[in-house]
Amino acid sequence: MELRHLQYFIAVAEELHFGRAAERLHMAQPPLSQQIHSLEEELGVQLLHRTKRRVQLTQAGEVFLVEARRSLTQIEQTILAAQRAGRGEIGSLSMGFVSSASYSLLPELLQVFRQRFPDVELSLYELTTEQQLQKLRNGGLDIGFLYLPSYDASLSIISVTKEPLMAALPQSHPLATLPQIPLLSLSSEPFILILRHLAVGFYDRIVSACQQTGFSPRVVQQANTIHTIVSLVAGGVGISLVPASFQNLQRTGVVYRQLQRPTPEVELTIICRKDDPSPVLQAFLKVIRETSGHQFIDVPSLFSDDGLTEQRS
Repeated sequence: MELRHLQYFIAVAEELHFGRAAERLHMAQPPLSQQIHSLEEELGVQLLHRTKRRVQLTQAGEVFLVEARRSLTQIEQTILAAQRAGRGEIGSLSMGFVSSASYSLLPELLQVFRQRFPDVELSLYELTTEQQLQKLRNGGLDIGFLYLPSYDASLSIISVTKEPLMAALPQSHPLATLPQIPLLSLSSEPFILILRHLAVGFYDRIVSACQQTGFSPRVVQQANTIHTIVSLVAGGVGISLVPASFQNLQRTGVVYRQLQRPTPEVELTIICRKDDPSPVLQAFLKVIRETSGHQFIDVPSLFSDDGLTEQRS
């Protein structure tokens, strides 16, 4: 039995007239009659009483009509679900992100995506860079948000946005009275930084910015998250450099001050497995491309065979 047999029978059962049913199906009447007859032979029961004047459903035909309609509806729903899944409209997406992403563009992206794809199940995990990389490698995540430089030859990296670093200072700090401060003025300050193995890219960018200015930061304390760093700054343990979006994290005892030009920046990227065919992932990437007002380019900088970083465009 084929799907068309159900469609043919339903049309005849609803019209109770082979001529009208054939017209409805855009086919000739004789082939339609033959198809219904073949269906009855396959089932081994008579579905229709036929006379020269009228067509009636048998009791078996009435039961079969109910089940045929139900089956056709289920098939149509199955087809629709498959089509929606192919467009990324249903399914699931597991996403990791560093804490600072939740203060920048991530909330806007999630809002737009949920509006467009309300039936996609989103699972969000605040994770360190290393945790995201591990879960992406073993299939525990579909996509991650983290800072460059973070490279892995098995993953695709796409630049989403760059944002300046700002100084996070205790409110009582002498430099807190200035609207902008030179980075070099922090050369003798005690620094609080993220643990390097948790966020290699972010840690190295801060150290590099300081070294390019002419000093190495004097690190007196390290922490697991930027949230903790800000709290330690509020406690007077030291100062730190944080992404500008962290101004949205208001904490009593902490002030944020712009750095004088040239202002060091950090680059937030999305990272996913190479050639991942997931329609939901592709739909999310499309939302990022359409909604982000920032640079959005592939960053194919991966470890080459000799262990050196290789730039591809």
